[in-house]
Amino acid sequence: MTSLRTLGSSDIEVFPLSLGGNVFGWTADEETSFAVLDAYAAAGGNFIDTADAYSAWIEGNKGGESETIIGKWVKARGNRDNVVIATKVSQHPEYQGLSAANIKAAADASLRRLDTDYIDLYYTHFDKPEVPVEEIIGALDELVKAGKVRHIAASNITPERLKASLDFSDREGLARYVALQPHYNLVSRDTYEGPLQDLAAKEGLSAVPYFSLAAGFLTGKYRPGTTVDSARAGRAQQYADSERGQKVLTALDEIAAAHEVPVATVALAWLGAQPTITAPIASARTVEQLPALLGAADLKLTDEEVASLTEASA
Repeated sequence: MTSLRTLGSSDIEVFPLSLGGNVFGWTADEETSFAVLDAYAAAGGNFIDTADAYSAWIEGNKGGESETIIGKWVKARGNRDNVVIATKVSQHPEYQGLSAANIKAAADASLRRLDTDYIDLYYTHFDKPEVPVEEIIGALDELVKAGKVRHIAASNITPERLKASLDFSDREGLARYVALQPHYNLVSRDTYEGPLQDLAAKEGLSAVPYFSLAAGFLTGKYRPGTTVDSARAGRAQQYADSERGQKVLTALDEIAAAHEVPVATVALAWLGAQPTITAPIASARTVEQLPALLGAADLKLTDEEVASLTEASA
């Protein structure tokens, strides 16, 4: 059985692959979403990532569709104590920003949609520099003290704002971020490596990267000159047509063949081998897509293989 990993300084233990909920209510309907969630849980998975804004970008949606589906699934399966639910605040059309009042109202709305008494991990989705970190941390601390949130985390934040937030929490004895959700993958390394990763390491934060498969590019199905019918094909094709993208694919193909696993498994395993990374996030819109993601939890790359991918993606 795959070993669980501790999330930062928290008491939460998570499966080393987080299931992305962005597709629930978007490219996966409720029935398919339930099937994906069932298969993930059956494989030992317990870490589900969503946001209150998912999937407000779809015509006819208003945000919260993903949370609602996850809430229905948890209620139907009666497994709330066995899953770690992470959601986010700041981007829902009706709950924009990180003012103290909005954070509290958005959390209550998420709790209703998730049909639960508590959120395991609550992220600030996109930092809002115009709001003082004191106000943000103060509001999050109130949610923790009220038992509505177990632990807090940050996504899309600068090293400077993250450091200021951590320092304020330490100084005032308030809830402290335990995790960070950066944009990070083999073809987007400068979005995390450097000062942000260094700070996460120094402060004991777990990183739970999103876009782990670069909008599907790192599954290997996007190649120069090919056409893929996908809602995210445009971004992935840009990587496929770049010199760096082709170098990365060549390295991935070689290592995947050696291990007899899909390309996506290797790409996620490389992420999981990086400093501070606890659980990359990846989503599956069908049950058939899930095994390639789950395989990363048990694939141990050699130091040479990790170095090969690191060099190809430089």
